[in-house]
Amino acid sequence: MKKYEVAALSKQELIEKINQLEDRLADINFYKVIEQPQNPMVFRNSRRDVARMKTRLHQLASLEAVKN
Repeated sequence: MKKYEVAALSKQELIEKINQLEDRLADINFYKVIEQPQNPMVFRNSRRDVARMKTRLHQLASLEAVKN
């Protein structure tokens, strides 16, 4: 997911996407033990997507704090 795609999401959508990606990461970790994934970059990209979304969520929270 690109930076501009993350920026377009609302706070609730970000939370939902983070939960989905963290569940996916848990599944990838589990299956990585059993057999080698076909695309090992999926794990890295998913981790980076989660980090981008959490950063954006933090930015939104700090903007709300400044407004109040």
